[in-house]
Amino acid sequence: MDPRAHEWFARRTTSAADWPLDRVTAAKGASRVSVVIPARDEEASVGEVVRMIRAELMDGAGLVDELVVMDSLSSDSTAEVAAAAGAAVHSVADVAPELGVLAGKGEALWKSLFVTTGDVLVFIDADLTQWGTHFVTGLLGPLLADPTTLLAKGFYDRVLDLGTGVSAEGGRVTELVARPWLALHRPELAAVVQPLAGEWAIRRSLLETLPTPVGYGVEIASLLDTAARHGVDAVAQVDLGSRGHKHQSLHDLGAMAIELLAVAHRRLTGETGADVAVLDRLGRDRTWVEREVGTAERPPALTVRGYPPPR
Repeated sequence: MDPRAHEWFARRTTSAADWPLDRVTAAKGASRVSVVIPARDEEASVGEVVRMIRAELMDGAGLVDELVVMDSLSSDSTAEVAAAAGAAVHSVADVAPELGVLAGKGEALWKSLFVTTGDVLVFIDADLTQWGTHFVTGLLGPLLADPTTLLAKGFYDRVLDLGTGVSAEGGRVTELVARPWLALHRPELAAVVQPLAGEWAIRRSLLETLPTPVGYGVEIASLLDTAARHGVDAVAQVDLGSRGHKHQSLHDLGAMAIELLAVAHRRLTGETGADVAVLDRLGRDRTWVEREVGTAERPPALTVRGYPPPR
């Protein structure tokens, strides 16, 4: 591993245990904190995620000022369940509708800028089944305690259950695509344990200046762009323990890999490329099945007319 990565890991890695609730609350000061949960068809899990954050960190400690679920075109009762649990729910289709709507996680995070007021935004996935509110406090700690920290990435053992037992072998795209790419092209970031982690926190003042991929490339884009503009010490990472959630099929992971490789390639070469890639898969009947994968990016929110909206 690049010596710079080793040095960065020693300087910029902490544990959630280093950031207990009382310490983080004391460091908050006048900052506003928004927790954003992007969700698409997550009615089975989103309610409990919302309830835990609402009860422990919002109503209880007053650490979280806004708790927002961004409903990404769900076809189930995700929005209703989230609202009943205590979140403010916004459909991506209804936020800045004049800008259109695109499918994808990054689209939900980008549009959250239009409906939140936090100085710091914490992103938490909606499909969590094994986790705790220390995910939020752990990610907030480095940002609230150190003004030079602009982005905090979580990492954890990813519990994977394929029906033959549970193991810590989740994160297949991370280990097979993202981290090898960083080792080759951005070795100073090779010690980022989970560059694609869905749990991360960022300062609004940074996020609103970054282009945002509309799909799963949003996490690696924020990492690459932050390090390129502000240096690796603007990034911190926090060990959050373990994380359980549902897992995607291998074909879905292939689509995810295309998205993040497109994002990384743009930042490596400066080439924009097409906004849609095609992933071919040989079907069981030995005919080819095509799947379109969106690779478009939203512009920095600060460059969009009408942003920020009136509060």
